[in-house]
Amino acid sequence: MPEKYESKFESYIRSEMVQDPAHDINHVRRVVKTAKELCDKEEAKLEVVLPAAYLHDCFTFPKNHPERASSSRVAAEKAEEFLLSIDYPKEYLEEIKHAIVAHSFSMGVKPNTVEAQIVQDADRLDALGAIGISRCIQVSSSFGTSLYHSEDPYAENRALDDKTYALDHFQVKLFKLADQMNTASAKREAKKRVQFMELYIEQLATEM
Repeated sequence: MPEKYESKFESYIRSEMVQDPAHDINHVRRVVKTAKELCDKEEAKLEVVLPAAYLHDCFTFPKNHPERASSSRVAAEKAEEFLLSIDYPKEYLEEIKHAIVAHSFSMGVKPNTVEAQIVQDADRLDALGAIGISRCIQVSSSFGTSLYHSEDPYAENRALDDKTYALDHFQVKLFKLADQMNTASAKREAKKRVQFMELYIEQLATEM
C-alpha cells in the first residue's frame, strides 16, 4: 500500500521544496488530500497518484529563471531518484514522472493517464475557491500588486493586467482553470469553487 510511504514523502518534500507564498507544505497537503479524494471517485491507481501529488513541487526554478517553465521536468527526475532510494515499486515510476511533468500549467503537457489528470486537477483546484482567493491575494501582495483598479475594478473599459491588479488574475487565469479540469469529479468541485469566488466578487463590489 502506498500509504506506508507517506511519512517519507512528506519528509522529503519538506527538505527539498523551496517554499513561497503560493507553494508551501500546506499547499502540498491540500493537493494530496484532494488527489486522494479524486483518486477514490475516479477509481484510479493510488500507487501513482499519491507519490506524484506529494512530490509534484519537489523542485522549482526561481521565479525569474529562464527555465522556470521546465521546473516540473526536473522535479520528475528528482522524484524518480528519491523513489528509487526508498525502494518504491519501479513499475509505477514512469507514470509518476508523467503525472509530475503534466501537472504544470506552464509546461502545457497533456496528461495522458487518469492518474496524471487527477494530479493536475488537484493542483489546479487549489487555485480556486476560498484557498484560491487567499493564495491569489497573498502572492499578488508579495509582488507589490494592488487588489484592484480604483476606477475600473472589473476591467470593463481597459485591458486586463494581473501584474498590476490581483482581481484581474481571476479573469486572466483562475476562472479559465475550471474549464480545463479533466475528471468529472474535479469539474463538479471546480464549479462549486468558482461560484464561491463569484460571490466574493459580488460582495467586494458592494463594499467598494
